Amino acid sequence: MEKKDLDWGSLTFAYQPTDYSYVSNYKDGAWDEGMLTSDHSLHLSECAGIFHYCQEVFEGLKAYTTESGDIVCFRPEQNAKRMADSARRICMPAFPEDRFVEAVEQVVRANAAWVPPFGTGATLYLRPFMVATGNVIGVKPADEYQFRILVTPVGAYYKGGVKPVKLQVSKYDRAAPHGTGNIKAGLNYAMSLYPSVEAHAAGYADNMFLDPETRTFVEESGGANFLFVDKEGTLIVPQSATDSILPSITRRSLVDVAEKYLGMKVIQRQVRFDEIDQFVECGMCGTAAVISPVGQVDADDKTVVYGMDHVGPVMQKLRETLTGIQSGAIEDKLGWVHKIDVE
Repeated sequence: MEKKDLDWGSLTFAYQPTDYSYVSNYKDGAWDEGMLTSDHSLHLSECAGIFHYCQEVFEGLKAYTTESGDIVCFRPEQNAKRMADSARRICMPAFPEDRFVEAVEQVVRANAAWVPPFGTGATLYLRPFMVATGNVIGVKPADEYQFRILVTPVGAYYKGGVKPVKLQVSKYDRAAPHGTGNIKAGLNYAMSLYPSVEAHAAGYADNMFLDPETRTFVEESGGANFLFVDKEGTLIVPQSATDSILPSITRRSLVDVAEKYLGMKVIQRQVRFDEIDQFVECGMCGTAAVISPVGQVDADDKTVVYGMDHVGPVMQKLRETLTGIQSGAIEDKLGWVHKIDVE
C-alpha cells in the first residue's frame, strides 16, 4: 500500500478531506447497515433537529503507525462507550458499541494510505459524530439521526516540542451543575467558545474553569482534564461533585500508567482552587496533545507559577510512557492498542 504524497512533517491540526468517510442512518427505530462514502457533505432539511435543539454528540481518536509498521488505534471501545453514554443523555439512539469499533476499523482500513508513517509526528485523526436529521418544530427529540466518522491527517500538536502554557481562571462556567458537562456534546463546547476567544486575546492558551455550583473547585479547561502532582510525588486527579467534568479516556489511561507502570500513588478527589499553589506540577490531558504542561495560572487575586521554562518530570514521564505504549516502544500490558489489519 503506497502512502499519499504529502509532506507529513508540515501538517497542521486542520481538516483535509480523505478518500472515504463512514455513514449510517437511524430511521423507523433502527440503524441501517452503514457504509463507506466518498461524499463528505451532509444533506439536511432546514428543520433538522440538530439546527434547533442541538442534538449532537461526537468523539475524537487517532490512528497511527507503530515502530513495527502496524496501523493501530488506542482504546476505541472506550470512545464507543462514551459516545453511547453521551447519546442517551440527550435522548439520541446510541450507536451500537461493537459496530462503532467495526466502523472505525473499516474507515481506517479504507484510508490506510492517509495514515502518516511512523516518526513523522503526524497521525490520522478520527471524528465520529452523530446529529439529529429528522424534522422537529416542537421541543422534543428527533426521530431520525445520522452517525458519521470523518478522518483527516493532522500534524503533531506541538511544533518545536512540548512547552508549558499559561492559563487564566475563567469568570464564566463551562457547564451547569448536574447538567451535560460529563458528556461529549457540541453544546458544551459552544459554551466554552466565548471564554476561549477572550483568553486567547489576553495571551492565554486556555481557561481553567471552576465548578459551576460554588466556584471553589478546579474542574477542567475548554477541552481537557487537569492533573496535579503534590510535593510527595502523588498524582492528584480532580473530581466533580456535580457531574460536570468530562470523563477523559486519556486521563483514565494516565491514571493507570501512573499506578501500573510507574508505581505512583494516585488520589482522585475534588481539588480546591485555593490549594493549587501547594502542588509542584500541573498539566492538561486529552487526545490531541496527551499532556499539555501548565506553567502558570492567573486569577484576579493570585498567580500560581509552576515554571514556564521547563516541563515537570512527572508530566514528562507520564507523557513519554503513554506515547511509548501507543507507538509500540513500551509493552502494552493492558491491551489498549487496537491493531487494524490492512490488506
